[in-house]
Amino acid sequence: MQFHLSPSMKRITISTASGPLDSLKVKAAKRSVSYRCLFWTILALAFLLPFVFITTALITLEGLNKCSSIDCVAKKLSPSITWKKGTTSTDTEIQYAFIQALGERLPEGASIPETFDDFLIELQEKRFDAKTCIMKLKAMVDVHEQRQNNARLQAALYRHYASSGIPKGMHCLSLKLTAEYSSNARARQDLPSAELAPSLIDKSLYHLVLVTDNVLAASVVVSSSVRNSAQPHKIVFHVVTDKKTYAAMHTWFALNPLAPAVVEVKGLHQFDWMKRENIPVLEALETQQDIRRYYHGNHAVGADLSVSPRILASKLQARSPTYISILNHLRIYLPQLFPRLEKVVFLDDDVVVQQDLSQLWDIDLEGKVNGAVETCRGENKEVMSKRFKTYFNFSHPLIGANFDPEQCAWAYGMNIFDLQAWRQTNVTDIYHFWQKQNLKSNLTLWRLGTLPPALIAFSGYVHPISSYWHLIGLGYYANSSIDNIRRSGVIHYNGHAKPWLDIAIPEFRPFWTKYVNYSNEFIRRCNILES
Repeated sequence: MQFHLSPSMKRITISTASGPLDSLKVKAAKRSVSYRCLFWTILALAFLLPFVFITTALITLEGLNKCSSIDCVAKKLSPSITWKKGTTSTDTEIQYAFIQALGERLPEGASIPETFDDFLIELQEKRFDAKTCIMKLKAMVDVHEQRQNNARLQAALYRHYASSGIPKGMHCLSLKLTAEYSSNARARQDLPSAELAPSLIDKSLYHLVLVTDNVLAASVVVSSSVRNSAQPHKIVFHVVTDKKTYAAMHTWFALNPLAPAVVEVKGLHQFDWMKRENIPVLEALETQQDIRRYYHGNHAVGADLSVSPRILASKLQARSPTYISILNHLRIYLPQLFPRLEKVVFLDDDVVVQQDLSQLWDIDLEGKVNGAVETCRGENKEVMSKRFKTYFNFSHPLIGANFDPEQCAWAYGMNIFDLQAWRQTNVTDIYHFWQKQNLKSNLTLWRLGTLPPALIAFSGYVHPISSYWHLIGLGYYANSSIDNIRRSGVIHYNGHAKPWLDIAIPEFRPFWTKYVNYSNEFIRRCNILES
């Protein structure tokens, strides 16, 4: 008998060698499942069944016959196959072993593998039980976490020390400019010249104040302000420095004039008001032994490794020795230092001015003393989330009883000061009072620095201005938007990654270096290079 399927799969022919039914033809009826489908199914099974048979045989040889459940077979065949929900007895045992190991440690002197490969070798040699395996792994994790914490501390310390030091090139620049001051009469010429001296007290001009002992940084602040001014002839810069830097600072601006703008350079020793009896709190800050140990001692001692690297870096930055320098506190004495001025814009030396600042003098401060950008609201939560609780120790009763932890903070670095309104307040006296209270409280009221006591002193006297005028965080927050930086009036490299240091954030540094005159003779002789 022969069996034949027609090509259309609709006719079956059965032929016999002899007999009355020599040729029997049967026409297939219409069915819900066609014979074509049946044919391809049989063909697929013909290919798959041998593969399944061989796979099953191999698994059996590897010990599959020891499995007592279908779930076990499924796991052997494929991790993605799950035949039942819930945990197995083996899973429960492993979880129990983990719970047991949490509260225990390896015996004293027990070896801790350095790598996972070492662990596997030891496991094969000694055949540990589950609990011992987990304790070994836990010990390995603990060791590596400790090493990571130590590395974080070292990285933060190195960055802190790098930010506190003076680069060799900048030290060279100061020395060569000082030497030039003693040998070059042009370097000693009056700043400003006698005919321009009246502009120093002209209230119709735009007066900017810069306090710094960093010549290179000062050059950038002043040149960026003048170059981006719509009316440079109305710009008057008052650059204040200490006695040791005065000669170098004076030489730089004498040999690199920025006409038509007017630049004045004065040393602290040239202010009649700057006497020790007028600044007793600052004298205490410089001489009090606890403070000196805090700023000049071993900064690694007592460092809290449990905090994030950003917070740790911030705490270390607050211990910079520059914070006990009188230059950092000088801004609280602006009404006394410039008694004949009515309004000034104060700039830190780590800012770059990118837009015309003349509009700042048109802002109505509504009787307030300080026009500043608030730092408690904004898209950038890493930078714009600063409130009083960020800086003050609210567990101290003196702080808790007098201040609101949610009160908004504001930024130093680019501030409009109405000196007339300031002279009608006791802002400076409040600053002194709380500095004394902090000394009496063994420096426990706040994390030391210049901003916390200023937040108290200016409380109620701050007028918020647009954040456009002051973009902060470029010295510690690497994710700042480049577009926002380009659009901002003033950008501030507050933080440890100053733009003149090797640890500067590379993407942000060009906004500062574009204002450095790398062709200058002294810059080249000191090998200060654009990188």
